[in-house]
Amino acid sequence: MRSRTLSDLPGRCPKCWIRTEHCICAEVPRVETRTEVVVVRHEREGWKSTGTARVAMLALSNARLVDYSDDGAACDAALKGLAEGAAVLFPETGVEPQPLAAPPKRLIVLDGTWRQTRRMMKRLPSLAGVPRLVLPEKAAAPLRLRESDDPLGRSTLEAIADALEVVEGEAASRPLQALHDLFVERVFRARGVWSAKSRVLASPAQDP
Repeated sequence: MRSRTLSDLPGRCPKCWIRTEHCICAEVPRVETRTEVVVVRHEREGWKSTGTARVAMLALSNARLVDYSDDGAACDAALKGLAEGAAVLFPETGVEPQPLAAPPKRLIVLDGTWRQTRRMMKRLPSLAGVPRLVLPEKAAAPLRLRESDDPLGRSTLEAIADALEVVEGEAASRPLQALHDLFVERVFRARGVWSAKSRVLASPAQDP
């Protein structure tokens, strides 16, 4: 697979996994939030260089990472003490976003493909009764490394930023959105395709 990265990271930064000449680590902001962000990462996302959860964890001071394997048992055990007062960020097509009864003290984010995250929800009974935060469709999508045909599709970093905007406001969201744009740009620069990608991104604004 193109985005699969070897464990010894030849020529890559060991933190952001971008090629060293395009590393973003010195430019990653430190984002302080009231809400704890818990990223539940599917094991297959862990070795993808395009995974944005890794970058989110570099920026967020109040965050933790829980890895999910196929049976889900160990992950579910780790989440049992985190469900109270939490909300699960989970995309549901056809479901209108509803305000939460109270701001969550913890945001649980499932990191994986659509199919993986739906399966994860079924195999994590500790999350069954946790309120869900459903984000609305975006009027304009940013440039992404992995495009989605679903209008609710977002990268994990982008989804966390959008969710924090709902829960805490723009001050928490804005630096994460900028970090997402920077990460995408640097990865495309490392691939040698940034000029073409940036022209595609700019073209709608140039239309009369």
